[in-house]
Amino acid sequence: MTESVKASSLVPVGVFTIAYLAIATVTAFARGNQEFIFYIVVVVLLVGAVLIVHRRVQLSQGVLWALSVWGLAHMMGGLVRVPEGWPINGDIRVLYSLWIIPNYLKYDHVVHAYGFGTTTWVCWQGLKSILRTYTTDPQPTFGLMVLSATAGLGFGALNEVVEFAAVLLVPETNVGGYINTGWDLVANSVGAATAALLILVFDRSKSVDSM
Repeated sequence: MTESVKASSLVPVGVFTIAYLAIATVTAFARGNQEFIFYIVVVVLLVGAVLIVHRRVQLSQGVLWALSVWGLAHMMGGLVRVPEGWPINGDIRVLYSLWIIPNYLKYDHVVHAYGFGTTTWVCWQGLKSILRTYTTDPQPTFGLMVLSATAGLGFGALNEVVEFAAVLLVPETNVGGYINTGWDLVANSVGAATAALLILVFDRSKSVDSM
């Protein structure tokens, strides 16, 4: 595969990502939302990190789009306002505060589960790229899926460090307290475990079908 073909595969997802980040940036500045200005900077840095990983690993189109959609869900979570009368946790009426199932499931939980499930998928593709040094067709074994999910959870813990930094740097945030952090970690675990199970079932079956 030539470099030009590799680059062209990034164009649609790149345009999509740049478009919503531009809208989010304008919105955050217009509202004086310092917390999300901070998060936008973090997301831009993460986009750069993904590009570096993609250059070495060649992430699949599915992973690239899943990562981009995660970024969009994050931007919407902090900037899209929730109508009066909708159940929220706290006082800030944005999607991240929205109860999907009151007192049980928040929009925030879904984004965490989805995001770190996707991160587990990224970790598996990176690990598979390394394993190709030793075998042409690496298979997703139970042990490798545990390793990938654990790596995804490690990135989830790093996310909590970033949120803690936001609390320290920005006067008012919607991060939440210790209970919120605990539920974030539970959601991360559900997402990582689900992604590992799906990879174990579908990636293996795809390899068997191609034999």
